[in-house]
Amino acid sequence: MGGEDDARHFQPFVPQSGRPREGIVPNPGLPLREQLREVMRFMHYSPRTEETYWQWIVRFLQFHRVPGQQGRESWRHPKDLSEPEVRDFLTYLATELGVAASTQNQALNALVFLYRDVLQRPLGDFGTFARVQRPPRLPEVLTRAEVTLVLSAVSPEAQLPLKLLYGAGMRLIELLRLRVKDVDLDRRVVTVRDGKGAKDRVTVLPESLREPLSEHLVEVRRKHDTDLAADYDGVWLPDALARKYPSAPREWPWQWVFPADSWSARPRSDGVPGVRWRHHLAADALQRAMRAAVTRVRLGKRATPHTLRHSFATHLLESGTDIRTVQELLGHNDVATTQIYTHVLARPGIGVRSPLDG
Repeated sequence: MGGEDDARHFQPFVPQSGRPREGIVPNPGLPLREQLREVMRFMHYSPRTEETYWQWIVRFLQFHRVPGQQGRESWRHPKDLSEPEVRDFLTYLATELGVAASTQNQALNALVFLYRDVLQRPLGDFGTFARVQRPPRLPEVLTRAEVTLVLSAVSPEAQLPLKLLYGAGMRLIELLRLRVKDVDLDRRVVTVRDGKGAKDRVTVLPESLREPLSEHLVEVRRKHDTDLAADYDGVWLPDALARKYPSAPREWPWQWVFPADSWSARPRSDGVPGVRWRHHLAADALQRAMRAAVTRVRLGKRATPHTLRHSFATHLLESGTDIRTVQELLGHNDVATTQIYTHVLARPGIGVRSPLDG
């Protein structure tokens, strides 16, 4: 994002009073970006959420830049902005950019977090702003036959992960972050760690995938042994785990179930050689594979990897699975979120006889 480096080096904000909910005061000697990271890591937010919030904060600050000397624009520190500026930015997102309601809410959450937990100056009532009002849309769902058709057309290297995505009802990022220890072939369960809402849950491992997944892990183990012989540094672990278990990044249970084909290098700025590690498979690789398969079979529906999760839920409900069980497998906080799938169950018509049929 343009100008992000300028925002990254804002002078730190030293709070005058009050403490965040979790009781941490960010280090006053750190730049704003690092203060945000410190608080979010303390409160166990995921790195992905951290990056998303920072992007929204940068966009908010970019929106409120003011003209400076020689045609340059000057940044304003968020401590110099308040409720009216937040209101104007949220209105701009709705009226000028036409973002989705969920996108506007995400921006609002990021700014609320910044002011409440980092700057320790909670936002008050910022009045009326243009809220995006869009009715919830029913999810796109494939029939069982369509799922089979699409998965059979997927490139060989993407078939197993996409089949597991459908068979276990996971989100794409949850699938990619699976580690070897999270797959129990004997009990036929998959443990999803740190899913949406920072929750763990257990979901089903399809019986039909036990053997293919077992064979796949043999190949992954062989690749891991080669990595160890080449003295690679391992896989990424969250900071707290990496400190608690310093040898874990190189241990077999912590390896990715679906690793990338090549190593990645994490650069260092202190003259020390970069860290060599193996990342997990990239999300866009599976997205491209799914898109190519949908095109190949001329599906006539827009289907992405997330469509497989919607289809998983709908097909379970069709087969008579209790909605509470489906809720637990999907990791929904509220059963009302799961109930949307009851509106797309595969029944003839909509359960009403047309008057044209007499």
